[in-house]
Amino acid sequence: MRKVLIMVENGVEDTEFLYPYYRFQEEGYKVDVVAPKAKETYVGKHGVPIRSDFSPEEVNIEEYDALIIPGGKAPDRMRINKGLVKIVKETYEKGKVIAAICHGPQMLIEADILRGKRATCWKSVTTDLKNAGAIFVDAPVVVDGNLVTSRFPPDLPQFCKETLKLLKSL
Repeated sequence: MRKVLIMVENGVEDTEFLYPYYRFQEEGYKVDVVAPKAKETYVGKHGVPIRSDFSPEEVNIEEYDALIIPGGKAPDRMRINKGLVKIVKETYEKGKVIAAICHGPQMLIEADILRGKRATCWKSVTTDLKNAGAIFVDAPVVVDGNLVTSRFPPDLPQFCKETLKLLKSL
């Protein structure tokens, strides 16, 4: 079965978690949630409770086709978790799809995988993206190799559409 992994932490942008969570299930993917601790409830920025399936140590990235990183305040918290950053690096090194929206590219920055890549993000992350060596593009969705990035919740339809399109092409 095809599988997708979504990262969460407290403060995740609820819509950026929920939209891909259900959209990928509609397309036949099993969607698992990874967070700092397994079987814990994390609370989104707008109060949505999200239960994690796994901690980073329990994840075998070989089992997944893609990694989705929602935004909100969660990526700032996630980027100090070495296990979560390791998942991003491993996913990238194995050539799997990584889709990050809003503040999600902070995890790509922390994993040091953006040098020379075209990407977009929430406006407050733009300078960080450029300082990490990325080429910032102000567009609803940017695809560069196996990386998909978007700016904010209104971009979710294009974000999911392009991520699914990329997955089908691999």
